[in-house]
Amino acid sequence: MSGDGAPEIITDGTGLKVTIVAGRWHEEITDGLLAGARRVLAASGAEVTEVRVPGSFELPVVSRAALDAGADAVVALGVIIRGGTPHFEFVSDAATSGLTQVAILTGKPVGFGVLTLEDEQQGLDRAGLPGSKEDKGAEAAEAALATAVVIRGLAG
Repeated sequence: MSGDGAPEIITDGTGLKVTIVAGRWHEEITDGLLAGARRVLAASGAEVTEVRVPGSFELPVVSRAALDAGADAVVALGVIIRGGTPHFEFVSDAATSGLTQVAILTGKPVGFGVLTLEDEQQGLDRAGLPGSKEDKGAEAAEAALATAVVIRGLAG
């Protein structure tokens, strides 16, 4: 499982503004990702807002808007499941490349919680639901918080 060897990250997010941007596709999996991200962010003391978007393709533009509006970090959550057409590759690449560009262009972290899956079961296994092996929503929130703290420290 890809979570083997993951570090334990506990971050004080006091004073940080974090926006969760989440797609609406595959509701059960997305709800699990959201729950994990919410739990981590609440425990950190960060100020949290949430924005829902139609799907993973829309994550980059709304993440950029949230960061431009004053968020210190974004947690981007989405679910893309392979189908029988090239659509999977196009949306996966657009979301991944777009979110990377947003982080680089804004100089602010984007926690990457976009699951690219072969089937629904892989998502259920990673969504932090009862019986899941991993909690990718929590991991994305931890990464965004920890990176925001590092950047805040560098700014002095």
